[in-house]
Order: sequence, then structure tokens, then C-alpha cells
Amino acid sequence: MRDVTLKLFYTNPYLMEASAKIMDIEVKENKARVLLDRTIFYPEGGGQPSDRGVIKGNGFRIEVEKVEGKNEIWHEGTLKGRIPEKGEEVKLELDWEWRYENMRQHTGQHILSAILKRMYNSDTTGFQIFPEYNKIEINFDEELTWEHILAAELEANEVVWANIPVEVEEYEELPEEVRSALRKSLPEDISGKIRVVKIGDVDLIPCGGTHVKNTGEVGFIKVLNFYRKTKNIWRIEFACGYRALIYLDRLLQDYWESLDKMPNKNRPLTDRIEELKQELENAEKEKVELRRELWEWKGKALLSNADEIDGIKVISYIESMDMKDAQAFIVHLVDKNPNTMVLAVGKNYAIFAKNKDTKGISMNELLKEVLREVGGGGGGSEILARGGGFKKTPEEVLEVAKRILKEKLKS
Repeated sequence: MRDVTLKLFYTNPYLMEASAKIMDIEVKENKARVLLDRTIFYPEGGGQPSDRGVIKGNGFRIEVEKVEGKNEIWHEGTLKGRIPEKGEEVKLELDWEWRYENMRQHTGQHILSAILKRMYNSDTTGFQIFPEYNKIEINFDEELTWEHILAAELEANEVVWANIPVEVEEYEELPEEVRSALRKSLPEDISGKIRVVKIGDVDLIPCGGTHVKNTGEVGFIKVLNFYRKTKNIWRIEFACGYRALIYLDRLLQDYWESLDKMPNKNRPLTDRIEELKQELENAEKEKVELRRELWEWKGKALLSNADEIDGIKVISYIESMDMKDAQAFIVHLVDKNPNTMVLAVGKNYAIFAKNKDTKGISMNELLKEVLREVGGGGGGSEILARGGGFKKTPEEVLEVAKRILKEKLKS
């Protein structure tokens, strides 16, 4: 099948402006999809995002946000002005900074992937360019370390700084000597022209993306992070050129600002974090001890004011803690004190609990009866129930609960 849209980005990836003719157009509200006879806009594919830019005509402007397609390349974006018509001539203007940085990232990926293949026999199984960084996925059976990464980075950047030409050839059918030299085997079912990207003796691989003229334009390659995705697949995040500088600048700013907030401001940050973690662990232990001590004193005070009904100590009070902390205390209290029940009501919640060996009314049944009078909802078990959403004040809820419990225990 012949291309409907002439791909000017293949004949000259550095072309920033061009003219074209509208072959078809679809408009919905202020969004337009345009098919052109020729284009400088690269469509999304092969891990590389689509180009951005502007399509201009007499009385209208389309801010291109997405480009897609293979033979027919459609340009989608926001339409400003009148609706264009088929056959109109338009001017295309590329967001060159966006395109050029993507070209640098894509070429950098070829270099990094080729070096990882050469050094560790790791194939790149996935690739994607994001606005701030890129990712590749490689197969690697061992434990990938920063030592592996640094060795590969040094080799990859030697390629960058060698300023090696990046050449692109198109083939109707691949010669055997080219096919056998490819970094990655070509799928058997591929059809049409085959574009092969060659970087000296470093890399040779089919690719449909756009690339810089020589490796020096990549600037430099920096791995930012890596981690295991599956058993033998590792994801490596990296950036090239300006994007690498911007990412590293933000990373270093975060590093130094974080270190500056530490009591001990000396490097490395990992040591300061370990110190801080130890301090937090110690503080947490002290907090637990103090909380237990507070619980003991609070429990004694509540028990001293408890009512005794048919041999059961009934503690009833208004609780100021949040429900989670209150429940932890109440469970501790009834667990340590046989023949004890607790009716605690806080800000729009109630907790009813009893020691597991305490006979009498189920806490869940008690809650159900209280809810019939005060509204709201909740539930629980024989020994612990919680409710909330009441239509009465905490004081009123507590009085209802005490009255019903006394009635049940005396019956």
C-alpha cells in the first residue's frame, strides 16, 4: 500500500516548517482531526511520542496535540477560528524543542541498549519516551547493581562523545549481511520498506523513529533509576541532553534541601536517614511506653468511678480521643479486667466492649437497641461493637446506652 501522507520527517528530520494540503478533516466542537498530503509531524510509535506544533491557514489555526497513523497520518488538536476545508493549503510549524529532545532521547536509547547488549548480552524488550525521562526494559538474569550501570554509562557516553554519524538506510528487502548484523532479529511478518539505523560499529537495528545526525548531539546519557520488574526483566530509567540536566538539577536540589533539614548536615544523606530512623524508632518505643502508662492511670481512674451491676463493673464515659485510639485503649482495658464492660461515646461514635469472659448482653445487640433510639448505624460482635452517625448528642447517646444496659443486666 502506498503512503497517503508523504513523511517529510524521514527525508529531513530537521525540517521545522513546511506547507501541505488538507486531504480530509473531521471537526467536533473545537477539536479537529486533519489528514494532510505531506507532513513534518512524527506520529506516535515505537516508544517515541508524537510531535506537537501548529497547522495554520487563512482564518484558522490548529494547535496539534496528537499525531497518529502509518499510511494515513492524522493530526489532532484544538481548532481556533473557522472550520478548514478540504483542498486548502496550510503551513506546518513544528514544536522543535519537543521534537529535538525526543530525537536525542531516542538516539541515546539506541546507544545505551547497544552497550547493554554488548556488555551483558541483555536485549531491550521495551522502550518509551516520557516528557522528563525515558525507560527501557532489559532481560538480565543476575542482580543488576549500580556498578553494572556505571560501567555501561561510561561506555555509552564514550560513544556519545566520539561524535559518530547516525545513518539511516531504507530497504525493500534486507540484504543477508545486514540482517545477520542486526542487534535484534527482524520479525518474519514485517512488510513494506525497512528503515535501519546504523551508529558506526556500535548499533544496527530497524527503527521507525527520528534521530539526530551524530551521537555528539545526544549530549550525554545518565541512568536515573533501575529496578526489577519481573524475575529477569529490569526497568531502567534514563535521560539524555537537557532533560538529563533538568532531572539531575531537581534531584540534587531535593538532595541538598533534604540534607539541610537534618540535625547532622554532613553527607551522605543515607547515613543521616539511618540516624533519623533510629531516633524515630526510639521515640516510638518511648511513645508506646508512655501510652501504656497513661492507659494504666486512665484505666484506674475509670474503674474507680465504675458502676457495679449484678457483679459486673460498668465503665461509662465521654471519650475525647479519636475512635482508632479510643478502641485500642478500650480493648486493652477490658482485656486486663475480668467482669468489665465499657460504654464510651466520642464525637459521633460509640464503642461498646466487654471482657471476653463477661456474661450478659452481647455488645452488638446492645448497640442495635441503642441505635433504634438515637439513629445512625454500626455493628460488631459479642464482645465489641462500634456505631456512629447519631442524631443525638454524645451525652444523650451515653445515657441511652447506660439505661438499656442496666435494664438488660437486671432482667
